[in-house]
Amino acid sequence: MKHDLIVFGEDWNRHPSSTQHLIKELGRDRKLIWVNSIGLRRPRLTIRDAVRVLEKVKSWFGMGNFANNEGSSVDDVEHRFSQFQVISPWVFPAARSRLVRALNRGILSWQIRRVAKRMCMRRRDLWVSLPTAVDWVGHLNESKVLYYCGDDFSALAGVDHAHVAQCERELAHKSTHILVASATLHHKFNAISNWKNKTMLVEHGVDTALFSTPAPCAQVLEGQRPVAGFYGSIADWLDLSMLAQVARALPNWRFVLMGRVETDLSAIKTVENIELLPPVAHHLLPRYAQHWQASLLPFRDCEQIHACNPLKLREYLAVGKPVVSTPFPALEPYRSVVNEVTSAEQMVNALLAIENSYSSFHHERRACVKHESWLARAQQLQTVLSSS
Repeated sequence: MKHDLIVFGEDWNRHPSSTQHLIKELGRDRKLIWVNSIGLRRPRLTIRDAVRVLEKVKSWFGMGNFANNEGSSVDDVEHRFSQFQVISPWVFPAARSRLVRALNRGILSWQIRRVAKRMCMRRRDLWVSLPTAVDWVGHLNESKVLYYCGDDFSALAGVDHAHVAQCERELAHKSTHILVASATLHHKFNAISNWKNKTMLVEHGVDTALFSTPAPCAQVLEGQRPVAGFYGSIADWLDLSMLAQVARALPNWRFVLMGRVETDLSAIKTVENIELLPPVAHHLLPRYAQHWQASLLPFRDCEQIHACNPLKLREYLAVGKPVVSTPFPALEPYRSVVNEVTSAEQMVNALLAIENSYSSFHHERRACVKHESWLARAQQLQTVLSSS
């Protein structure tokens, strides 16, 4: 008998994470409770955090744009799941004191048990994507605990690193299985003898149908000039200084960065052909990526990028357009179909080559991710989920 799942992840539908992609596949024939983010750091006195707190408060009352109130169904997954509920937790984020953590545990456990009882959940497993959820392990009558680690939290920006690292160690110790998204993370957990036998590499997948099916061009991209594009968080791990050099050297190109701005933009503010666009819904991304001339991965050389396995890499390849990327470990299996560059000069030359010649690697790019769908990744996990 398949167990139901209680999932501790980020806020449902706030951004398309690997956890959400996997759960959408795993949840087709089991009951699911999704617990929105309990946080990886305490709020600060900033406008951004104030907006985030307001979003969370709205979600408690069913007014948020990324999740509904406790026990309410979510429209965009009703066609996939027979029973699926989102809970917006009434907790203080990333609490450290024993008293507040105990209070958080009691309140949220009560919220979850109410919904689980209403859904008639009998046998269930716990899926944890945020280490700070360790406080609920052992308190929800779960059979197994799966820690899904998609990032190196010790290097992730905007995280209370010491606290989260402590939580992760405790969670890894308590978990039945540790699922990691990159070879770097696999090496990290395999290095601990007590964790080695329960660590499993589950690389990211891709919605091949979405990104390979022709989509209409987004109006903002229409025009005669070639476009180099990037979508995702515009954060510290992007090499904006290098991108500015490239854009200045190629004034006839448009450089489009699409996503939430989470870093200082002074390096690109005066570069006229670099354009910033707001993030769009995941299902609309092909309208952009299919119609620019080159997809960019201009990452800095940093610990977070060493451990990452970016979803957009496989999505770019499924689109089939040329990909220009700085080197990082997860790029290794795809180097033959990616233009790898280590400097602004090399990126300029790569884009000029793309502009001046038709790429013959269209089918090769798509072929290399043909068998890497999220369904295939979910099927890889069925053995783990069905084990006693």
